This record gives sequence, C-alpha cells and structure tokens, in this order.
Amino acid sequence: MATPRLRFRSRPAPELHGHGLRLRAWDPESGAQAEVWLRGVRDPDFRRWNAPLQPVTDLRGARRALRARALDAAEGRSVSFRVTDADSGATLGHIGVDRIDRVLRRARVGYWVLPEARGRGVATRSLLLATRWAFGTLGTHRLELDHALGHHASCRIAERCGFRHEGTLRGAVLQPERHDAFRDAHLHARLATDPEPAVP
Repeated sequence: MATPRLRFRSRPAPELHGHGLRLRAWDPESGAQAEVWLRGVRDPDFRRWNAPLQPVTDLRGARRALRARALDAAEGRSVSFRVTDADSGATLGHIGVDRIDRVLRRARVGYWVLPEARGRGVATRSLLLATRWAFGTLGTHRLELDHALGHHASCRIAERCGFRHEGTLRGAVLQPERHDAFRDAHLHARLATDPEPAVP
C-alpha cells in the first residue's frame, strides 16, 4: 500500500480567513513588509525567547530573510503567513509552518506577534487558523510546536489550541544572542485525529 503524501504544491501561501484575521503570504519585495519583519524580529521580547541561526539586524537582512522564506515555500519546505487584521489589513505578526516532512506527514509551527498587537489573542487565533489549514489542505498528520523553557505565554497558547505538552527537550534551542550555548525547550504537539479545541 502506498504511503500517504502531503498535498503540498509549489505555490505561494494561500489566504486564510477566520477569527477576525486574514493570513496571507509575505511579499519579499515590499519595503513596508520588510520593515515590519525587522521590527518583529528585533523586538526585545522576541529576542528574549528566540535565537535565529541567521540574525536579522537591518532592512537588507529582513529582505533576505523574506526571500529565503519565499524560496522555502516554492520548494515545499515551509509556508509563511503574514498575520493581518481582517478589517484594517494592519500587520499583527507572523506564523509559519515549516520543517515539512512529506513522508511522515509532519511539520512544525512557530509564530510571533508585534508588541502593539499582544494581549488580543492574535497568536491563539492565528495558530488555530494555520493548524486547521495544515491538517486539512496540507494534509499533515502531526504538528509540533516548541518553545524555550520559561516562556509561559507560549505554553498557554499551545495548550489552548490543543497542542499537548509532551515533555522537555534538553539543550534543544539556542540561548539568546548566542550560538555556543543551549537551553531546554518544551515540546507540544497536536495530531489531526485530536479533538478540535473551542475557539476562545
């Protein structure tokens, strides 16, 4: 019997609508969007919990990062969404489905929210949207989410969206601003067969 395959095709991220949000592809050629990306990944709270392998420090780096994400999407490795308000169109943050494994039908999800959009359930609502799309259209069986130990807000968001805590990954993520030291992370996951959580 043939192994089920993900239904991903090389195309830009689709637009997703729901929960007062619209998720759409980032435009790597948009200067305004590059500025938003730079602001998001240079935010002190983002930097407290994340240590990207290739840090973005200026607009040139932001454009390079967005182009790399567009290439990853075109080649089926990930899909990146710009999270926007459904009414105003204002950018609120980012959510991505990456490390897509077609054979095991598994992927990882990660997100960040701009400072002015926090406290409004943006991460929770965008995670619910992206998860529904990943299980439905993309055809994944398992979605994983990990975060640095101590990031209690991310832990609550994951559990609210049905991502069960599965354990602690020792030395799994980099220390902030360093590439020579590691810290532990919580692993959460949700299966396509898990019950759909209630929308908050």
